[in-house]
Amino acid sequence: MAKKIIFMGTPMFAVPILKSLYQNGYPMTCVYTQPPQKSHRGQKINKSPIQGISETLNLEYRAPSTLKENKEEYEFFKSVDADLAIVVAYGQIIPKEFLSLTKKGFINIHASILPEWRGAAPIQRAIMNLDKVTGVSIMKIEEKLDTGPVCNTYKINMENNFNSVEIAEKLSFIAAEKILDNIDDILEDKATFVDQDHSKATYAPKIQKTEGLIDWTSNAENILGKINGLYPVPGAFFISSGERYKILKGEISNGIGNPGEVLNDYLEIACGDKKSIKVMEIQRQGKRPQNIGEFMLGSRIRKGHQI
Repeated sequence: MAKKIIFMGTPMFAVPILKSLYQNGYPMTCVYTQPPQKSHRGQKINKSPIQGISETLNLEYRAPSTLKENKEEYEFFKSVDADLAIVVAYGQIIPKEFLSLTKKGFINIHASILPEWRGAAPIQRAIMNLDKVTGVSIMKIEEKLDTGPVCNTYKINMENNFNSVEIAEKLSFIAAEKILDNIDDILEDKATFVDQDHSKATYAPKIQKTEGLIDWTSNAENILGKINGLYPVPGAFFISSGERYKILKGEISNGIGNPGEVLNDYLEIACGDKKSIKVMEIQRQGKRPQNIGEFMLGSRIRKGHQI
């Protein structure tokens, strides 16, 4: 008899994993995702990537605004009598009372090497911390956030100057492949789960927009980590003449000057460690992204400007 699996996920990171399970013969009884979000100006309703792929694959999906104290969803979840729930960046805490509603529990695919970077923003925090290695962990969900025992961890080296989107894509495709090596063992109680060393836990809280402000007295490596880690949202930014400029792409160079000083007319900016950041792609507040050559044609930010 086919196993009943519930998949719970929301962002693009979860899409290759759901597709891999579906294409390899693991039919999803139901998919849970976050409800559609209104765009900033309220003109457009944006479906989650998981809702989009669920519609494409003709999978039943549900998008409740919350599971907490939601009796209707609790009763539905219970009625499915699922064998397993697989959670990938769902975006909601799974209430304790739900965790007993599947025969084999809830499995989470988390984008870090647990117990490092528990929480909402593991990829961004790893890049901003200048970590050399990251990965994905397959773990059982317990009541506390990302504390459950781990079945397997798969590591990758952090490529130089890769941003959060590029790292997320790499990790997502690894997870999409490796979940296939684990799911049968989990369903047949053959998987071994090992408790985390909680004394080594670090945390990856949700990114706040204000974290994007660049401190040019920092060293160039840390500034580039912020640019890459916060790409594309909320983005690393500086303020000039009252306007916000988001740096989308940059690289480290050897220009020397006072921190925040523009060193040439190609927007190379001095940092606090006798190095500099060469801005390669930028977005002025309210405008579209531009490469630096196009941006500088109409910019008043020139050599000698202090940011």
